[in-house]
Amino acid sequence: MNIVIFGLSLSSSWGNGHATTYRGLIKALSDRGHRISFIEKDVPWFAGNRDLPDPPYCDLYLYQDLKEIPLRFAALVAQADLVILGSYVDRGAAVGEWITRQATGITAFYDIDTPVTLAGLPERRIDYLTTSLIPRFHLYLSFAAGPALTEVAERYGSPCVRPLLCSADMDTHSAQDLPEGWALGYLGTYSTDRQPGLEALLCAPAQALPDERFVVAGPQYPDDVAWPANVERIPHLAPSDHSAFYSRQRFTLNVTRKDMVAIGYSPSVRLFEAAACRVPIISDRWAGIETAFEPDTEILIADGPRDVRAILTEMPAERRRAIAQAAHAKLLRAHTAEVRARQLESYVAEVLKEARRRKGRNVASVA
Repeated sequence: MNIVIFGLSLSSSWGNGHATTYRGLIKALSDRGHRISFIEKDVPWFAGNRDLPDPPYCDLYLYQDLKEIPLRFAALVAQADLVILGSYVDRGAAVGEWITRQATGITAFYDIDTPVTLAGLPERRIDYLTTSLIPRFHLYLSFAAGPALTEVAERYGSPCVRPLLCSADMDTHSAQDLPEGWALGYLGTYSTDRQPGLEALLCAPAQALPDERFVVAGPQYPDDVAWPANVERIPHLAPSDHSAFYSRQRFTLNVTRKDMVAIGYSPSVRLFEAAACRVPIISDRWAGIETAFEPDTEILIADGPRDVRAILTEMPAERRRAIAQAAHAKLLRAHTAEVRARQLESYVAEVLKEARRRKGRNVASVA
């Protein structure tokens, strides 16, 4: 297939969790013989932190203003077998209106922020999608599974909504034989609604265990956050450094954003990255977590600081390693970028089959 993707950013991972998802998926699609063009808006905060300016597995295009899109990319979109618009694209709803008029192949919306989208749509708090636009896409690809799929289909009229969760890029993430640096670590951009969970599940245990070392990596944390003395701060880690970071942790922590907890079934890409690096994961509790990893055997659940302290101080090394290995095995079966690429291919084939059956859609054939 000839695939065109309009996304938040492929070239920069700075404060941008989308980058790792796109990079793994696009690389896997390229390895499977597809040609991909990625189009992103050139903005200062990504331009100043661009860690993949020339991706080897796709063509990358940058634009400055919305007006450039029809002038520069009309032919590219019209000739594509599949055009994907990602969430959080600046003025994405306007881009989507144009895509669904211009494209002759399949069109899809890839919602890497499904919980945020569904919370914001009723009150029009987002500018990258509208309720009237959803039915115009042939396919809605959702970061969240479970009830979110039903809501997008029944409430908003998507003709075909399917889960396309984030994944681990196995070429980028793997275990490294490094000495332990921290008892517990966390990787993630600052979020006001996630910070209380981070303070409860990492900072509070750090205060209670002054002889252990902890770490928080990620950008945009305010200067006034009161980190315990034994919590190390790393302002930013490029994806190429994630494996070494995870491999130095005895355990790694997952803290889920409020909208994701509310809707459930929304595993973070950090879960899959950590599993790829064979580090056992401690997570907060949310509905549907078992669809990603099975609690107690593949992932550990903590409801508060006491649970984290008990895990850090009482769990035998043999069980810790068994949990990490079980999560890694599940990852290889169900959560790699290769798995997601094959899922996307199957969804496209499904849409084409239905379109041909109905003979009512203007959908180009796909080789």
